[in-house]
Amino acid sequence: MAEMEKGPRGLRRGRGARERILNASQQLFGDQGINHTGMDQLCAVAQVSKRTAYQHFAGKDELVTEYLRHFDPDVMPGVFDRTDLTPRERLLAAFDVPKTGPHNLTPMCPYIAASIEISDPEHPARQYAHEYKRAIAARLTDTAREAGATDPVELGEQLALLLDGASARTRVLNVDAFPAAAAIAAVLIDTAIPTGTRV
Repeated sequence: MAEMEKGPRGLRRGRGARERILNASQQLFGDQGINHTGMDQLCAVAQVSKRTAYQHFAGKDELVTEYLRHFDPDVMPGVFDRTDLTPRERLLAAFDVPKTGPHNLTPMCPYIAASIEISDPEHPARQYAHEYKRAIAARLTDTAREAGATDPVELGEQLALLLDGASARTRVLNVDAFPAAAAIAAVLIDTAIPTGTRV
């Protein structure tokens, strides 16, 4: 028989509290930010007691770190693991980001948002965001190498910077910056890859 717990309203809840807490954190942290979201609100949205939340996460710091890990654990597999696209097409596909935010705009990158909100560079969420951004650049670099770029590290870093810039500009101006970023990416890619070696 499944282990049961009582929620904040006395409703009986089955397993899955951890997933509900992570889903609530994704919604609330994305909509209103990490610092403006308290554990009481998270627990209410996840329909769990605070006691249950603290059984799954030692505190909010741990929850924020796990929220980031949960967001994209495999580093954009829907782009980089696609076998139906050429390496060049995969580089461009990185800029085809789903529009799920308000006004049908791509929401702010959660790793950038967390790094802005959390001032402590030693905070585990900041460190995870740092690792994630390095992983994105590494995957872009590997794909640039596959595509035949003369300097794949430079192209990978340029494209990573362009992705982050498009995310921030979309958030600040409330206008989708990803189509313009994709057009710039195409120029960078075609400049970096000699015509005879393009894959």
